[in-house]
Amino acid sequence: MKLTVFLLLMAAPDWLRLDRAERNRISGEALAKAFPDGSVSLRFYDAEAFNARASDVAVIESSSMDDYYFAIERLRDTPLIAEGYFRVVEIIPAIEDGFRAFEAAQVPEPA
Repeated sequence: MKLTVFLLLMAAPDWLRLDRAERNRISGEALAKAFPDGSVSLRFYDAEAFNARASDVAVIESSSMDDYYFAIERLRDTPLIAEGYFRVVEIIPAIEDGFRAFEAAQVPEPA
């Protein structure tokens, strides 16, 4: 089953003070390091205009728990997290339609 993780993030004032070119440079290098081979996909959503708890939501998908975990470890070593540019607010792991997979895997009880 594919693991989907919703990573709620809050941008720090130090990040927001950087000009956009510097933000793009830092994030580009960091994400290339954390997600180098495409085994883990990543999408970003801006949330700051709609919510005060998290400024951004990263949606991470992987078919391998190891690949996901290693990507997060690499991400933690980048300036985005290690320098405090972003704070992880919450991590929400999920399985899309997990109940359907569960139901399909059930063996009917004998009558």
